[in-house]
Amino acid sequence: MGKFINPFTDEGFKRIFGQEVSKELLIDFLNNLLEGERHITDVKFLDKEQLRETDLDRGLIYDVYCETDTGEYVIVEMQNRSQSHFKERALLYLSKAIVSQSKKGGEGESYEISAVYGVFFMNFRESRFPAQFRTDVALMDMKSKETFSDKLRMIFLQLPEFKKEAEECENYFERWIYVLKNMEILNRMPWAAQHAAFQRLATICETAALTPAERDRYEASMKVYRDNIAIATRAVEEGMEKGIEKGMEKANLQNAQKMKAKGFSIDDIMEVTGLSKEQIEQL
Repeated sequence: MGKFINPFTDEGFKRIFGQEVSKELLIDFLNNLLEGERHITDVKFLDKEQLRETDLDRGLIYDVYCETDTGEYVIVEMQNRSQSHFKERALLYLSKAIVSQSKKGGEGESYEISAVYGVFFMNFRESRFPAQFRTDVALMDMKSKETFSDKLRMIFLQLPEFKKEAEECENYFERWIYVLKNMEILNRMPWAAQHAAFQRLATICETAALTPAERDRYEASMKVYRDNIAIATRAVEEGMEKGIEKGMEKANLQNAQKMKAKGFSIDDIMEVTGLSKEQIEQL
């Protein structure tokens, strides 16, 4: 077990961002993420289960649902492996948070709503995203490129695309990402002397400070994390193997077609390409 917890586990993520005693870390992170756009002084944790329809994501996705002191709603999510329709599910989550604000009143409904932010940590590369670390999504007028509405905002952080070392981090936000991405292998918390948030992070994330009950929960969540990573890795390997096999089969068919056109015997083509007599006769 390393000096610090793994933030990509359920227990690690909750310990940093999802508990009342450490919510100043969540506030600090969000303010740096949204610098120049929003400033948050307090958050209230909400029941995130109202956003879910099933438990299929449990073990893969860890999330926090909160309301800021100025009335915005924020969903912060950590996902450890790719999922079908990932973009659509993210949009559905935010849409549910918008719909939940609907109020009945008088002759009609009140359509006044607060902004909903979605922050999605992606501990994987997603082929439908640009090959970049941060992707910001908002509603805009396609012609003027001006903001159409500020009520829905999504930020996707593709962690494998963040490749900077500690000395290369150019600002406080990049330091946050570096620490989260490398926390489990760190021997000391960098920048703790300069930033109170990293001092606090070092205190609550030291594995030696875990109580026996907390250690048991953390070790259980680490097992789930490792099992899911192993499953995801094997799925990628199997996909690559199938791709290689398909590519080799295609190449053999093309070679057999050329050999057949040049008058080679079926036996010779079978020997060179490994194809069956039936496959060659169909060419």
